[in-house]
Amino acid sequence: MTGGEAPWRDAARTAAVAVAIGGFLALAGAFGSGGASLTARLAYWIPMMLLGSVWGLASARLLERFVDLDDRPWLQVAALTLLISGPLSVIVWAVTGLVFTGRVYPLEALPQLIAPVTVVTLAVSAVNVFVSPKRTIQTHAPAAGPAVVRFLDRLPPRLRGARLIAVQAEDHYLRLHTDRGSDLILMRLSDALQELEGLEGAQTHRSWWVARDAVRAVERGDGRAMLTLDSGLTAPVSRRHARALRDAGWY
Repeated sequence: MTGGEAPWRDAARTAAVAVAIGGFLALAGAFGSGGASLTARLAYWIPMMLLGSVWGLASARLLERFVDLDDRPWLQVAALTLLISGPLSVIVWAVTGLVFTGRVYPLEALPQLIAPVTVVTLAVSAVNVFVSPKRTIQTHAPAAGPAVVRFLDRLPPRLRGARLIAVQAEDHYLRLHTDRGSDLILMRLSDALQELEGLEGAQTHRSWWVARDAVRAVERGDGRAMLTLDSGLTAPVSRRHARALRDAGWY
């Protein structure tokens, strides 16, 4: 799986979870919807859950820009729940009355909807954080013969021919660490991971790719690891990627 495919796979997986939970809530007649027909409940719950999943994905992307949540999954669940449930409660208030009674609920009903919306949001967020498969993208050197590594063509002129040690995401840029120094290029890490095929390495953190032959030491503790690379550079290994790297024999 390449890095460019990940956002689409995330969206498809989140949508599938939303449809499944929406179908369950419709069949169960959850939160007082049991008086409506099954068709009406399905027509309400599944689109509502899909709408929540769209806002949830947007919220997750927003959180990733400001907070590193890889090593704090429960904090990620809590932050997503808070960020999603407020606006979603307003949407539920506006839509629910129209679907089931033909009129908008009075404003006084809004506080009564916050608790059930928060409960459902918490459940969906927990499923997506804890149950969804965690991807660790690894790149591989060829078995024999020279390989054309597209990413090396992106090295700035002063670093051409240098050995690539690591790639670190910094906002919309990538810092390229080499044995001749470092420099920045404008690119996303998810796109870079596709072009790094041909070099043996792996994504160790949401913001890092590391060349395997650059690892000199591993420091472990509290379920995490820190890699010491050539020239004394250190790169983190998040919990999300630790098991895959351990299984691959990195440490």
